[in-house]
Amino acid sequence: MAIKIFIDQGHNPSGYFNSGAEANGLQESEINFQVGLYLRNLLNSDPRFEARVSRPEPDTVLGTNNTTSLAARVAMANQWPANYFISIHCNLNPNPEINGTEVYIYQYFTQAQWLAEQIMGGINDMVGTRNNGIRENPSLYVLRNADMPANLVELGYLSNYSDAEKLRNDQYGFAYGIYLGLLRYFGFA
Repeated sequence: MAIKIFIDQGHNPSGYFNSGAEANGLQESEINFQVGLYLRNLLNSDPRFEARVSRPEPDTVLGTNNTTSLAARVAMANQWPANYFISIHCNLNPNPEINGTEVYIYQYFTQAQWLAEQIMGGINDMVGTRNNGIRENPSLYVLRNADMPANLVELGYLSNYSDAEKLRNDQYGFAYGIYLGLLRYFGFA
């Protein structure tokens, strides 16, 4: 049986509600979309995995407002049902010096944390972002409502020039880092 991974490309396309952050000429929703597609393709070319994405097309819009957009993403994963849920995001901070990768989980000392640690390591190894740690945040809707271990990955900061260049130029590297983290988590690498 293939391991079923649901990839949520956080946010809707630019111009719609829940469209995410923008900085340094980059739109979060577009980066999330592309990284998610690369990750889906990597996983689906590996017979040990089966992957689906929340946004199969660049113009896919989920829900009718922020709440229903989040609910639709989780419902797709729960109804499949996926074995793991990975939500892809980019971060923003008013201080342009703040940089690095964070992975959010619902609760420490769970499978989600161990997966998050491997994903963090994979991203750091592949694209060289700073490890800002695994962070518990039970208030995040997708983490709270997913029926399976869930990670919300903040790839890097759009507001930081160095991170923004990585997000602009190495979206495949971010996807491969997450894939590598999954391989390590399952003992395949």
